[in-house]
Amino acid sequence: MSDDLSTLEAWAGTLLTKLQPGQRRVVTRRIAQDLRRSQAKRIASQQAPDGAPYAQRKQRKNLRGKQGRIKRQKAAMFEKLRKTKNLLTENDENQLSVGFFGRVARVARVHQEGLEDKVSKKGPNYRYPARPLLGFSATDQALIRDSLLLHLT
Repeated sequence: MSDDLSTLEAWAGTLLTKLQPGQRRVVTRRIAQDLRRSQAKRIASQQAPDGAPYAQRKQRKNLRGKQGRIKRQKAAMFEKLRKTKNLLTENDENQLSVGFFGRVARVARVHQEGLEDKVSKKGPNYRYPARPLLGFSATDQALIRDSLLLHLT
């Protein structure tokens, strides 16, 4: 995958050097927003960048049965992480980044890499399965290419 990114970087870099800094800033902002949307959509569909589904949540023991339709529904993982407030973009005329910053970055890193963390503040430690939140897929690379070509035409 790193070879694909380096070839994409080399191809896009030669095209971007021909643009003025203001135009590069506009292009990188648009690409960053498109990448953020595609990453959020993929996280909402509970899929890793390679298309594999996330590992299922561990079932909690119900000491008392929950009542009500809303409590019985299965909630999707990472609902708050994929919101625009938490999945942020940073860009200038030379680079762009899409990711988690601040306090939510720790939670995202634990799930991205499958690390051990506390379940709750005073709860036990648990090793979370790796659920890659961010990453490049072939569709993301095509999205970058198409956005760049659209701006240049």
